[in-house]
Amino acid sequence: MENTRRKFIAGSVALAAGTVASIAAPSQPEKSKTPLVHHVFFWLKNPGSTEDRDKIVAGLKTLRKIEAIKDLRIGVVASTEKRDVVDNSWAVSELMFFEDLAGQAIYQDHPIHQKFIKDCSHLWDKVIVYDAIDV
Repeated sequence: MENTRRKFIAGSVALAAGTVASIAAPSQPEKSKTPLVHHVFFWLKNPGSTEDRDKIVAGLKTLRKIEAIKDLRIGVVASTEKRDVVDNSWAVSELMFFEDLAGQAIYQDHPIHQKFIKDCSHLWDKVIVYDAIDV
């Protein structure tokens, strides 16, 4: 029984030492495969029109066919708590992720993107773009 107890204690000490070592030397965060973020907000010419909003959403969904876009999220204003720092004046947003600046440039000139602009630009009154890259 004494031998089993020693093995248990030795194993517990080794496990604890390994845990401490992994805490003491944290690994570097993994670099993002999509470090470029392109976030666009659209304000409608007819702010109360769900039909116009839905047309923009449908147009944005066509952009998923552009291979340079690694992920695309499309959203509408959420019914969250009203606070001074929250801007809910927009109607539709798109959040895109690219591998690099070259991918974002491909997207800008892509015929599908140009068609979306041609087909939907009459629906929006204002567009604001925020581009960011991971640091």
